[in-house]
Amino acid sequence: MSRPHHFVAVFGGAVSGAEAAWQLAERGVRVVVFDQNALPYGKIEDGLPKWHVKLRDKEEAKINEKLSHPGVSFVPLTRLGRDLDFEDVVRNWGFSAVILAIGAWKDRPLPVEGVDAFIGRGFYYQNPFIYWFNHFHEPDFKGENCTIADGAIIVGGGLASIDVAKALMMLNVQKALEERGHKADLFTLDRSIARVLDGLGLTLEDLSLKGCTLYYRRRIQDMPLTPMDTSTPELLAKAERVREKVLDNARSKYLFRVEPLHVPVDKVIEGDRLAGLVFQRTEVVDGRVKPLPGTEYEVRAPLTISSIGSIPEPIAGIPMKYQTYDVDEENCCRIRGFQHVFAVGNAVTGRGNINESLKHGRMVSEAIYENWLNWDEEGHRAVFESAREAASEEVLRIAEKIQKAPPLSDAAFEALEERIRRRQQAVGYHGDYEKWVQEHLPVRLESLIGAAH
Repeated sequence: MSRPHHFVAVFGGAVSGAEAAWQLAERGVRVVVFDQNALPYGKIEDGLPKWHVKLRDKEEAKINEKLSHPGVSFVPLTRLGRDLDFEDVVRNWGFSAVILAIGAWKDRPLPVEGVDAFIGRGFYYQNPFIYWFNHFHEPDFKGENCTIADGAIIVGGGLASIDVAKALMMLNVQKALEERGHKADLFTLDRSIARVLDGLGLTLEDLSLKGCTLYYRRRIQDMPLTPMDTSTPELLAKAERVREKVLDNARSKYLFRVEPLHVPVDKVIEGDRLAGLVFQRTEVVDGRVKPLPGTEYEVRAPLTISSIGSIPEPIAGIPMKYQTYDVDEENCCRIRGFQHVFAVGNAVTGRGNINESLKHGRMVSEAIYENWLNWDEEGHRAVFESAREAASEEVLRIAEKIQKAPPLSDAAFEALEERIRRRQQAVGYHGDYEKWVQEHLPVRLESLIGAAH
């Protein structure tokens, strides 16, 4: 078999990165995938709440299949901007192209001046909170712990903020039940907190719990919870009805509250802790959020979590436009200033929500959302599926550009292979992808629960 003509580096091995790598390898391009973690699963492992066991396992299996392609090499524990210098890689290593599929890991800043000074003291952002939620059960967990509290404020409005509300309610209810001698694991509570409490003849009030409250700047029917077509007034009205039903089902199952038409404008401080937020009421006029002067009021809470979206981490050498990478979307999402560097997935949009995914994704039928047990699973699945489709579509265009470039010489190929081998050795990667995955899979909560029983 002849040597490939081109060698491409993909940074980020999750949904978009794995799809990009596989599509290129299928077209005879040699590919190396670098990932910042030991495993390449990204937000499937660290952002998809751990009650989604079947969806997590299914999505990770798809990634494994694509990264096991014989034309793909894997390099774990390698973060661009920390372990490798961006400009060194793109200017000196000699790749035919570099594709950034590193996702959006940085939380969009909460627009309240000075609030970040209170991170860990009554305030968290969604990404580190859900990371902790997904992993704190692991016996060898060494990450930062989060301190939860009843009566929390959540600022958000998308599917991720519903996940935060669910996680808080599950943990607080589970703890309160255990204090009263009742055992309820997370997967039981995921089916319905309300049903668990009804079965025990209890209410939140009986448990001395208030529950958390989600504050959203728009109307409930505007929440980006359902990947449905909204291209006509009739379809928009239908989608709005489904969104309201989705949220009603979630609230009835998990017992959190929602306050629409609110924006945070200031903070409430007690000592060295964030003790709540000042909210201003809003209205939606011609699709725009309009703050209402004179409607500000304090909401005190022992915990506030911001869940207003994610953006890419800034990396030295990559030009930024506002809060995302500066890309030429009409030219294969090429990074401006670099002829052979491209971005795919959330590295382009800086968003992982359903509305953004609709650009390339499939519309989901209303019937799915009539089933109150499956709406959140289907919403997450739609995001992953649309990310794959978007990456596939974009990489086909990138592949055309790569194939037109001059082929790499034997010496250039050998130099790249040697650099990759050295990096693999530096991080202890032995080259057996399947074995590496089995060695590094974290302890699953469902396994611990099964062992306990």
